[in-house]
Amino acid sequence: MANLNIDSAKERTYDAIVIGSGISGGWAAKELTDKGLKVIMLERGRDVKHIKDYPTTNMYPWEFKHKGQIPQDIQDANPVVSRCYAFREDAQHFFVKDQEHPYVQTKPFDWIRGYQVGGKSLLWARQTQRWSNFDFEGPARDGFAVDWPIRYKDIDPWYSHVEKFAGISGNKDGLAELPDGEFLPGFPLNAVEDYFSKHVKGHYKNRYVISARCAHLSKPNQIHIDQGRVQCQNRNLCQRGCPFGGYFSSNASTIPWALKSGNLTLRPYSVVESIIYDDKKGEATGVRIVDTNTKQTEEYYAKIIFVNAACLNTNLILLNSKSSRFPNGLGNDSGVLGKYVAFHNYSAHIGAEVEGFEEWATDGRNPAGGGYIPRFRNVFKQETDFLRGYACGLGAYRGYKHEGEGFGENFKAGLSSKEYGPWYVGSHMMGETIPKASNFVALDAAKKDAWGMPLLDISVDYDDNDQKMQKDYVEQLTEMFTSAGFKNIKAETNHQAPGLDIHEMGGVRMGNDPKTSMLNKWNQLHACKNVFVTDGSSMTSTSCQNPSLTYMALTARAVDNAVSELKKGNI
Repeated sequence: MANLNIDSAKERTYDAIVIGSGISGGWAAKELTDKGLKVIMLERGRDVKHIKDYPTTNMYPWEFKHKGQIPQDIQDANPVVSRCYAFREDAQHFFVKDQEHPYVQTKPFDWIRGYQVGGKSLLWARQTQRWSNFDFEGPARDGFAVDWPIRYKDIDPWYSHVEKFAGISGNKDGLAELPDGEFLPGFPLNAVEDYFSKHVKGHYKNRYVISARCAHLSKPNQIHIDQGRVQCQNRNLCQRGCPFGGYFSSNASTIPWALKSGNLTLRPYSVVESIIYDDKKGEATGVRIVDTNTKQTEEYYAKIIFVNAACLNTNLILLNSKSSRFPNGLGNDSGVLGKYVAFHNYSAHIGAEVEGFEEWATDGRNPAGGGYIPRFRNVFKQETDFLRGYACGLGAYRGYKHEGEGFGENFKAGLSSKEYGPWYVGSHMMGETIPKASNFVALDAAKKDAWGMPLLDISVDYDDNDQKMQKDYVEQLTEMFTSAGFKNIKAETNHQAPGLDIHEMGGVRMGNDPKTSMLNKWNQLHACKNVFVTDGSSMTSTSCQNPSLTYMALTARAVDNAVSELKKGNI
């Protein structure tokens, strides 16, 4: 039962409800309020206000009690999140702790979460690449998953729409496999990265090393200044929260913008228990929440609902939204809800030493991280024994040659040496995994969390295609590094569990056929027209680009259609 003693149903009725405040939820709120709708945003975690709630953002290294490291007792208590590269002393307060929010691992899965206003937009790596037609056509061409109901031309103008507002740095590279966008000036490659870029272009067909594209204000435009954001300071302390708003986050950009309109109500500490479906009306009427602190239930009502709780939590909410019409979860006539979950394969790295370039050293910080190698396998034709392909991150650096031997003055002198060591270059793979029914999430039948929600049971794993792709990445990058004259090349493969890529997608996939998908081309539930899903759960396939920019564009596009249909009286 809802707690009807707090407010009347009328006072808890809005034009739209947005579930979640991360990257896609922030965009849903911004677009809906821009169009004049009264919106309530429900966030299960605490409020985090831009600048005010970034406690470590301006701390010096010596001000951290543990010199930036996580104490062993905290690591022992949090074995999953401790494996995340950004879980350090300066940002640990933005991460979900394992024991506080348990889940079931039928197969090992590292579920990295951020439960606060802004979600993981405070923690993302800020890499932003558009998808191409090769990506949207992939399932139809290769025969896996189901066909995307959209193509690049459908989302192209919405990429432009969100890029202009968010602020994306990059160069016009003219690549069909990685379309150009509305870019601020790109961050330059350093001497070794630039050398490798020129070498690859001269020695390989359809292989390129470009400057990585990222959501940083290299040179702000007026729209960014109007948001209260200023130029990126290249501090590379982004995971602490940026007081300058130099990179895009919900906290610095879309949420303050929506609040400024006067049309947004933000309610943190709201665990969404389910979406309420009215059998007689044939539509969703609202959302039932559990207050994080009081454990009391409450209901909010709206004409349209956007579900942006992040991929796996969106699956959980829909699976838990049961009614006589939908006994297996809201909109789940097809039976595919929770299935075909996929991720990105980050299981291989390669490094090498670089001779020469002694007149150069890395100076300053590059928030873009260096270079990016767009996918070059199976783009124009199927050429390998595995489906789809991988992109590669690339970075080169040169540091001081510090020595830690000896005692006293010799020891101090070694540590404070200003003599440069050799250059190093490194790369990591980001491979596309294939959505399949055997990779799924489900509700545990018995176990519940502190708010009475069923625990999510995750059963997701690698397959033979992933192993073949990993092998090919190592072979190809080794050959490319060798060709470039790099030395002491060392490749590493690991068995990290899925999830540590933090790019989980699917479970509520888009598709043309309601019998094999959950959402139509507008990210609208086939079987419940006033509910829209635009976060990672909506993805039909994963491509190998970083996905957040596509979530933003899909969200803006879906809102535009939803409001249009609402005004026509169709929903």
